[in-house]
Amino acid sequence: MARRTRLSSTLTGLASRRQPPGATRAQAVRHAEIRRLALALRNAAQEVKANYAQLATIVEELAPGLTSRPGIGPVTAAQAIVSFSHPGRCRHDAAFARLGGTSPLEASSGQTTRHRLNRGGDRALNSAIHMIATTRMRCDPATIAYVTRRRAEGKTTREIRRCLIGGLSVPRSGQPGRGSPVALGDGLVAEPL
Repeated sequence: MARRTRLSSTLTGLASRRQPPGATRAQAVRHAEIRRLALALRNAAQEVKANYAQLATIVEELAPGLTSRPGIGPVTAAQAIVSFSHPGRCRHDAAFARLGGTSPLEASSGQTTRHRLNRGGDRALNSAIHMIATTRMRCDPATIAYVTRRRAEGKTTREIRRCLIGGLSVPRSGQPGRGSPVALGDGLVAEPL
């Protein structure tokens, strides 16, 4: 938040600067361009803020309570809703995981049994799920406790994130096969695949 305030005050300062007396033509042009760009940036920031609020309202209408879950903001929620598109698109939880590119694929070698996440599917949804997992790992106390526990078990950060992403991509609707992004998994029930 401090960065935004600092940027806003810097843009305001640049936009309100007066041209020095006796400025050369090059200085005058440079000054006018700095002022024009500062005003354009300030206006763009205000438009982005208004669009973000509008998006939050639309998401709340379409999926009430989705943005109240940890790590899920209006942009990631909107991406989940858009990717899911309609209730009949994913007939079961595994189909939603495959759509998001988070279904497990075997990647074993020798005596090591491992799985990796599918690289296919909707890349925008995959990115949204990854951002939710990353945000939760950094800010959500329950997820931080989960990460700490898994790290104590010897898992790497990458393996833990994969488990969280796998748990997030499984809709939790209470009805098998009727999942929706409104009921994205909580990411804490994921176990190593």
